Amino acid sequence: MQQRSSSAGLTLHFLLFILAIAGIVASLSLHASAQTPRSAPPSSEESYVLGPNDRIRLKVYGEPDITGEYEISNSGQVSIPLAGHIRAAGATTRQLEKSIASALAKGIVRDPRVNVEIAQYRPYYILGEVKKSGEYPYRHGLTVLDAVASAGGFTYRANENKVFLRRAGAGTEETYPLDAPVPVYPGDNIRIPERYF
Repeated sequence: MQQRSSSAGLTLHFLLFILAIAGIVASLSLHASAQTPRSAPPSSEESYVLGPNDRIRLKVYGEPDITGEYEISNSGQVSIPLAGHIRAAGATTRQLEKSIASALAKGIVRDPRVNVEIAQYRPYYILGEVKKSGEYPYRHGLTVLDAVASAGGFTYRANENKVFLRRAGAGTEETYPLDAPVPVYPGDNIRIPERYF
């Protein structure tokens, strides 16, 4: 009888140990997910969230007058013939397809079949101690060092150890080391600081 109760006690201790480990793992994964950047990379066109100055390619089958390229305005709207102003910012291409199809179906287009693709991502911006600051077109896989190269390289006053980066939609800059491959996303603002002599 005593052996059975000690074996049950060991089983209970083992279960408590397993639960404690599971709690630690869950806590670590929550902490790690909280550290991810606010703006997710456009890993695929279907998961990319549209924003102002993105350009879309719209195809409405059987409606050549509606088919074409449209730019999302600063207010986040896209103006489509026979559909009107559609909210595009904050939506994926698939969500925008549904919104456009729904708006067209209320008008004279019967059973609209809509396809939306990204024609051109919104640009990123680089300023500070680079030779040609300004607005540049985004491309997949872009890093801060690639952006610096596109802007003609560093000036002689540049601090080549760190970069200030404000993600699209974020209110504050974050500091990153330049010896790491820091990714750039559409709409980002990059600032190369001046070094102190």
